[in-house]
Amino acid sequence: MPGRRHLRVGPVRRFTRNLVCPVDIPGRRLLVKYTRDPAEARQEIRGHTRLAGHYRVPALHARLRVPGGYVLVYERLAAGTDCGLLLDLLNTPEPTDELYAYMSQLTAAYRDVILNTAQPARPERVVGKLYRDRAASGGRLDAYYAGADFPVADDVVDVPVSRLGTYTLHVNGRCHHLDWAATLDRLRADFATAEPVWAALTQGDPTDVNLAHPLAWFDYDTAGLNSVAGEFANFLWYTSALGGWLVPTYNAPALADHPATFDNIPANTPEIHRAEVDHGARTVRVDYTPRLAGPRRAVVAAYWDQLVHPVAQRLWPGDSLADLLRPYVAMRILGVYNLADLAPRDRLILLARLAEAMSPDFDPTTYFGPQEVSCPAP
Repeated sequence: MPGRRHLRVGPVRRFTRNLVCPVDIPGRRLLVKYTRDPAEARQEIRGHTRLAGHYRVPALHARLRVPGGYVLVYERLAAGTDCGLLLDLLNTPEPTDELYAYMSQLTAAYRDVILNTAQPARPERVVGKLYRDRAASGGRLDAYYAGADFPVADDVVDVPVSRLGTYTLHVNGRCHHLDWAATLDRLRADFATAEPVWAALTQGDPTDVNLAHPLAWFDYDTAGLNSVAGEFANFLWYTSALGGWLVPTYNAPALADHPATFDNIPANTPEIHRAEVDHGARTVRVDYTPRLAGPRRAVVAAYWDQLVHPVAQRLWPGDSLADLLRPYVAMRILGVYNLADLAPRDRLILLARLAEAMSPDFDPTTYFGPQEVSCPAP
């Protein structure tokens, strides 16, 4: 019929176990999300409700129980190829005024909500999906690593990871010791403690694809009362390692609408200068440069200076941020991708980064490199 308006369905994209696609109907731009896990979908619905009074989130128009899972129908915010996400502000040759303004707005929103909702909370009250659940018996640490052994780096450093603790590990001239089994046990113990942690109302998984531009928050299955230290570790690790390097390398289909990301992989991929093992001296030497493009360095700097530092001064005056962040950083390294599934040189870099994070000398201000770029004051 002439003039009749039709339903339009866009391409389906996969994000972990979920499928999303844009749908246009007369007068509405929608995003339809299919989630296989009903419990996860119910958590997302609850999380969206909890965030709605504190952060800008797209409207949830419908929730439908279907065979095999849930369909959630959201308002679709304006977006397109290489636009609509924080990710797109990062895929530029240099940091822009628009990126600095965005980070000032983002960190101001977080400071306000975190400081107004922060409370000491027992671990069972805190969202556990990304940390506690993965460290618990039967969680992701067990699924990935229980009973498993693999080379530190096939054909590069031919030492089984189970034996790495019997070697001295020299990383960029610093001596480290990484006992694989002891590290896993330590993380399990860290996240099994009953000690209260500072927690606040956040989205819980603050990545460059879960933060919209203009500013809004997506993805709510980890939304709720989250560990503040875990929130910080998640954003810092994602921005400095996952977002520009590992995710586009190992989950490229999820970023198909943001192809500029792939052009920037070399600028965000650590470069190994030397990797060698001396079995007689029981030493492993790794020299590498943790490369990070200018926009990502600027974001880490802004996030640290405008959010981590002022919040830490209020919640943990005089405490060591290194000790607070260490277990969360280690869990992000080990609990996102199974290291055994990665390319040998990527695995080697991550094991070196793990050794640095677990070291008594761990210093997050140099580990994430916020001092490398000066960021204008908000």
